[in-house]
Amino acid sequence: MPRIPGEIRTRYEKLVRAINRYRTLYHVYDTEEISQAALDSLKRELVEIEALHPSLITSASPSQRVAGKPLPWFKKVRHKVEQWSFNDVFSPEEVREFDARVSRYLRDRGVSAPPTYACELKIDGLKIILEYEKGVLKTAATRGDGVVGEDVTHNVRTIESIPLSLERAVDVVVEGEVWMSSESLESLNAAQEKAGKPLFANPRNAAAGSIRQLDPAIAASRALDAFIYDVAETSEELPPTQIAELDYLRELGFKVNPHRTHAKSIDDVVGFWEEWKRKGRHQKYWIDGIVVKVDERRSQELLGYTGKAPRFAVAFKFPAEQVTTIVEDIVLQVGRTGVLTPVAHLTPVAVAGTVVSRATLHNEDEIRRLDVRIGDTVVLQKAGDVIPDIVEVVRDLRPKGSKPYRWPTRVPECGGDGKIERIPGEVAWRCVDKTSFAILRRKLRHFASKGALGIEGLGTKTVDLLLEHGLVHNFDDFFSLAEGDVEALPGFAEISAQKLIASIRASASRVPLSRLITGLSIPHVGEETAILLSQEFRTLEALTRADAEELLRIKGLGEVMAREISEWFADEENRELLHRLTKVITIVSDTKVAGGGVLAGKSFVLTGTLSALSREEAKQQIRARGGDVSESVSKKTTYVVAGEEAGSKLAKAQALGVEVLSEGNFLKLLA
Repeated sequence: MPRIPGEIRTRYEKLVRAINRYRTLYHVYDTEEISQAALDSLKRELVEIEALHPSLITSASPSQRVAGKPLPWFKKVRHKVEQWSFNDVFSPEEVREFDARVSRYLRDRGVSAPPTYACELKIDGLKIILEYEKGVLKTAATRGDGVVGEDVTHNVRTIESIPLSLERAVDVVVEGEVWMSSESLESLNAAQEKAGKPLFANPRNAAAGSIRQLDPAIAASRALDAFIYDVAETSEELPPTQIAELDYLRELGFKVNPHRTHAKSIDDVVGFWEEWKRKGRHQKYWIDGIVVKVDERRSQELLGYTGKAPRFAVAFKFPAEQVTTIVEDIVLQVGRTGVLTPVAHLTPVAVAGTVVSRATLHNEDEIRRLDVRIGDTVVLQKAGDVIPDIVEVVRDLRPKGSKPYRWPTRVPECGGDGKIERIPGEVAWRCVDKTSFAILRRKLRHFASKGALGIEGLGTKTVDLLLEHGLVHNFDDFFSLAEGDVEALPGFAEISAQKLIASIRASASRVPLSRLITGLSIPHVGEETAILLSQEFRTLEALTRADAEELLRIKGLGEVMAREISEWFADEENRELLHRLTKVITIVSDTKVAGGGVLAGKSFVLTGTLSALSREEAKQQIRARGGDVSESVSKKTTYVVAGEEAGSKLAKAQALGVEVLSEGNFLKLLA
């Protein structure tokens, strides 16, 4: 290794110290000793020296904020310290109840002095957990499920306000919030629109989406920022109070939000909340409330945690945002136990940062109380910024001739004759036929399953949740869901809701005809029969017009099956369902193999995970070449294709002497 001249090494070390100092002054102390242009010039000089002498480069160098190639996927990180979420309160009365619980709990443990509180702004962004070893950034991870998160170090390194090295060589784990300013969101959305890409609904979505990019260059281009607010673990002695802990974080070089207060009483807490409720929307970052923590660390330790949240802290949320929208329809949805819930179908509207198209009306009495009618303009809010709720009707905008909603006596979704009854002693109604919901649930589960449309993320539990909360009652309802509808479900949050809606939309953009036929739950029609029908008729219209005689001419279809298929497509309700489906999905024809195909007569079984294509894509490729796919291995199987983590099918193939193909050899065979 060539020797580095002493003066160059000295200059380089001074540049590193100076750039890091100016970064700290700018991001932590809001002080600009030199212009950004001058700072950029120093960074260019640093990079030039590193290009000539790469052995000088360390992970803490300012040049390493944008580094590395795009990742193929995110690694999982097990947190050193388990991550918790706060319980929410929404009113002064609720925060006073919290104070009473805290005081009572501490008195029972011998603490006579009333608690005091640290109040901080609750930044609406993406939580991030940073781990430093000897003062150098080691990993950055998302919260995940609180135990395991995703490694996003490559993106977090691009955020100028997050130090790559600290003021002292301390081992520390800290927590904070990554955010994007409203101005940066406007610039980003302008670029997205110019490129023909979807726009971000709010800065929180944009920040979360940017941090979860596989390419760090994308994150670097999006002007992200961060505030650090908590020490989860440190090799040094922890400060005695939360307020002192924030000062400690700032000493280490972290950017800490300057707006905080030490509240000597719960009245002071309410006062701080009232102040920021008025001016919170005027900041360049989003604020959805304040965080209230018992200030004394000893009291925090005594209070401890419940199963999911600390006893010593709450998120004191601002009142829910309200918007107006129009009730397009009122639909009775059948719940898990057959109970009927009226659901308002709304003109989609953004409220509290997410788009909502449905809201529950709870029961018949609630509809009467509100006097809500189809066509009404209503005030919608998200209670706790999550659950959409209609709070009132704007009577001045009611259409002429509107009529009160009439509760029906029969509901077709209840099966049989559709009779309904009011539950004795309750306001709720339910289906008389208790078996109908189970049938509907099975149909919807099957429609979304891998064997049919294969909508990723729409598993049986999620389908059940959608049904239970009145969000779907037929196949086409999946495709009109909005992120705000899903985010309100138990177990869902913003990112998981975005993922599910994106998956549903991706599925809708290209639905092979055979998959659609499989998903419709036509009596006696499974995957293989659906493929026969799709290859014979090529389009849904042609299949819809086919009668029993025409279907009987297809090899493999018997008389009973042909009659059932013909009757299903002739049914008026089913035809209306197909009409609605064709408006929300794009159906593509399956490839019909001419002349038998190169894989004609060959049977395949797939096991394990393939990296180049999905299981369903592999099946399509085989069938497009005339081959057959089976789920079980037998002596008649020609090939078993074994991907990563192949299971028992591989062992059975080896025992039966069936030829096993690696993914590489399988792809060669397809080619």
